[in-house]
Amino acid sequence: MKIELKRWGLALMAVAALTMSVTMSSCSSDDEPTAPAKTDPEVTYKGNVAYSNGILFNNGTELGNGTQNFHFTGDVTLERGTYLLKGWVYVDAGAKLRIPAGTIIKGDKQTMAALIVEPGGYVEMKGTKDAPIVMTSAQPAGQRRPGDWGGLIICGKARNNQGTQQIEGGPTTIHGGNNDADNSGIYQYIRVEFAGYPFDTDKEINGITFGSVGSGTTIDHLQVSYSNDDSYEWFGGTVNCKYLVAYKGWDDEFDTDNGFSGTVQYGLSIRDPRIADTSQSNGFESDNNASGAETTPFTSATFKNITFIGPRTAKNSDFSNTSDYITAGSVFPDNGSKLGLFQSAIQIRRSSKLNVENTLAVGYPIGLIVDGEKGNTVKYAKEGGFHLKNIIFAGMGVIGTDKNKEYADYLYDYATKTEDHTKQSYSHTFFFSEPTNREMSEAGLNLIDPKGTGQNYCPSVTLSDGKGGYIGAFRDTSDNWLDGWTNFDPQNTVY
Repeated sequence: MKIELKRWGLALMAVAALTMSVTMSSCSSDDEPTAPAKTDPEVTYKGNVAYSNGILFNNGTELGNGTQNFHFTGDVTLERGTYLLKGWVYVDAGAKLRIPAGTIIKGDKQTMAALIVEPGGYVEMKGTKDAPIVMTSAQPAGQRRPGDWGGLIICGKARNNQGTQQIEGGPTTIHGGNNDADNSGIYQYIRVEFAGYPFDTDKEINGITFGSVGSGTTIDHLQVSYSNDDSYEWFGGTVNCKYLVAYKGWDDEFDTDNGFSGTVQYGLSIRDPRIADTSQSNGFESDNNASGAETTPFTSATFKNITFIGPRTAKNSDFSNTSDYITAGSVFPDNGSKLGLFQSAIQIRRSSKLNVENTLAVGYPIGLIVDGEKGNTVKYAKEGGFHLKNIIFAGMGVIGTDKNKEYADYLYDYATKTEDHTKQSYSHTFFFSEPTNREMSEAGLNLIDPKGTGQNYCPSVTLSDGKGGYIGAFRDTSDNWLDGWTNFDPQNTVY
């Protein structure tokens, strides 16, 4: 009996050993268990509008469900990674979305992808110098074009001079209110590339659009490259911004409308000489509103320490402001967008009271247009309603013109429709009425290109304003705020 029990014991030990061996082998590094697929969040519909407290779909790889009316209502922090943005994703009032440093978001072309922050929505996009957040085209390297996807739209509850209004570009978002200190989130160290999908004729989304964004919002270190409309546009609001780069955009670089009254300091604009819009492209284009009505609050933003590098530079010695030259070259999108001509470094019109200080502008056909076609901009200029000071123009075709889309420097009165070719334009006179403004040659600026942008933009010797400050976006080559996070070859970057 003892012998039988012993035999049974040995047999059981053998079975146990075999089981352990099989178990250990099944858990080896060569045969890891497959992680279960992530379940898509629940979506409810009201008509054709989709609502969800989740934002990640397709096993956590896509932002939005691909529709043009997807509204995120939850509170989500993404993991650092690469995501495909599909459709128009609205971050609704009360919703919170946090996107960590180093995240890449690719905009889907087929669904005209856009990220839209609604008034009352809150988004944190906190990139870093070494790990920026990139929003770019989903097309392969070498095949990206302006307008491959929608863009980034941020809206809030600050004042504008239209009360409340629908945001430009097509989304249904209504922005505006009475809270000038409104907070739409934190946006730092972000690149937006190849945005501006034209979902309808003349209805492109800008690279980054601000609609009534309040001063509680943090905006710094943003780069917009190859936008298919304006690089940046503000509709009302009070938000302050620092360290903005506009690179080879289609239309205007910094467009201000509807009572924007914030301060923007440190900005670099570099144009592609072969890309300009049918409306004629400017550095600054500033309106109080479309009609020029004297509604309040006035567009009265202040831009400081901006550098514009236009198409007429020493490196573009063959430039011609004609349709034969301005063809967009290899990045023409063939999406219905129309090319045009370059116009001015600064166009102030339609009762705007835009202030510009310590700014350098190089190589535009026209330096300044104080445009009297609509509204009372000329009147405000004569009364001291806004100022341009410590500004250098270099390499301009003409210093100023009074007539929109007119490339000659003579006096023109819109009220009487009279021309006087014996006198310089009022825009010319107004520019030099401020003794701190001056004209220089491009060679005299001693500009270099330390970041490989393709254009000389940074002074090797400080362009002093005579008061301890400096003119332009950079003090000198030691001023390195572009380092680490910018990219001046997004076409060939593999994401």
